[in-house]
Amino acid sequence: MDDISGTPRKARKARRRLRSSTVVLGSMGALAAALTSCGSEPDKRCVDPYSYDAGRGGYRLLDPKACSNKSGSSSAGTSSGRWYYGSNRSDGFAKSGTFSKSQAVDRGGFGCSNSGSGGG
Repeated sequence: MDDISGTPRKARKARRRLRSSTVVLGSMGALAAALTSCGSEPDKRCVDPYSYDAGRGGYRLLDPKACSNKSGSSSAGTSSGRWYYGSNRSDGFAKSGTFSKSQAVDRGGFGCSNSGSGGG
């Protein structure tokens, strides 16, 4: 039987079912993104800690090999890089991050509890 617009009832049910499955699949994707964004390892980029450019608002990116030493600190007279955590990347510069890994983890993400250590 057709409805007022001339669309068969079977076609309307198929369309409705398709829309419902799209909502379910979209919701599953959002849930997966929320769960994976709470990882304990933040994004990190190797930067030159002495290259901050106020005009670009960030530090110049380096090859990750420059940050291969475990401490990530630079000695006087060397151009060794440091890991910069939780930053965005734009035009060869890392922006809006931190050099502290624990601060980057404590920031959390979408759906994260954002609970850090309350030691005192």
